[in-house]
Amino acid sequence: MHMRQDLKEYVGKLPMRVLDDLEKEMPEKIGSARFKKIMDAVTKEYRSSLAEPGECVGIVTAESIGEPGTQMTLNTFHFAGVSEMNVTTGLPRLIEILDGRAEISTKMMEIYLKKPYCDGKDIKEAAEGLKETKLKEYIKEISIDVADTKMTLMFDSKALKDKKMSVGKIGKILDKSLKGFDVKIEKDDSLKIRASGDEALNMIYKLKEKIKDVYINGVKGITQVLPVKRGEEFVIVTAGSNLKEVLKLEFINAYRTTTNSIAEIEKVYGVEAAREAIIREMVKVLKDQGISLDMRHILLVSDAMTMSGKMLGVSRYGIVKEKPSVLARASFETPIKHIINASMVGEMDELNSVIENVMINQPVPIGTGLPGLITRIKEEKEKK
Repeated sequence: MHMRQDLKEYVGKLPMRVLDDLEKEMPEKIGSARFKKIMDAVTKEYRSSLAEPGECVGIVTAESIGEPGTQMTLNTFHFAGVSEMNVTTGLPRLIEILDGRAEISTKMMEIYLKKPYCDGKDIKEAAEGLKETKLKEYIKEISIDVADTKMTLMFDSKALKDKKMSVGKIGKILDKSLKGFDVKIEKDDSLKIRASGDEALNMIYKLKEKIKDVYINGVKGITQVLPVKRGEEFVIVTAGSNLKEVLKLEFINAYRTTTNSIAEIEKVYGVEAAREAIIREMVKVLKDQGISLDMRHILLVSDAMTMSGKMLGVSRYGIVKEKPSVLARASFETPIKHIINASMVGEMDELNSVIENVMINQPVPIGTGLPGLITRIKEEKEKK
């Protein structure tokens, strides 16, 4: 990358990100005295923003997130007019993110669309096509003929038309998914399902309840859809999430579509994307609550959660389990288990962190306890 000559001497003193910003903002013709004055001010500001060696950044972060966390509300927010769509916000959501949970209470997706859909064209059809549809939404009535051990399904023609579905397609799906039953399409667009054998009637009655939940079309896992206008474009907000399947669809903008399930993002895109998702989700929760928090605290937590190459929660099953120090692991919970396991393999503890030194009553390696002084005393030879 080409950089201004006068900025090059500051490479190494200032981060590249800051130098890039300076290059954009700095006037082309500027006197050397003025340039030096600006650069000295920026360098001084940058130096003062760095953490001191031996500063307990972890504790500062924990306090900075914990204190506003106690003032957060504990609410679940409902979308007006849509009963199934609720969003977990506030403290429960923050705990969910920091725990690195694979299953979260309210999964949601924001699906961005390509043109012409993002301008509102056919958006209703596109949204409806995403929704997971089960057989019960197409059925008008189910009747059972006891004498003939068969079940008849009558369909709702409007629902079929709305979703561009046909009885023939449904018949094929049922034929595939129902083992041991005979599926036949009648002339009056109804389906007859017959069972044979000794248990035939029993099988039919059991099937009556089960058949309603057979998956027919749409994206599995997406239970509700809501087209929303954001500024100039339309976005589809969903309850439920299935990133892998949604990304296969033609009309969506794969570069912007996202989900609030960080575990799903990690599975599809990897750990770097999961780290970014943790940051964005935390910022979103704090912003909704009107809490301003220094970005570096959030970055520290997201780095700690993802530094091992996979996302780990801030809990005894996550980060704590990965700690290199035996005593630090033992100090958290289930100490006997950790100490016995460590003694069986002959683990060593370097005593690099705070908690281990507190346990064995030594100065803690933080602040002024960090540097160790070594002096050599010259022995004067006795003069004879």
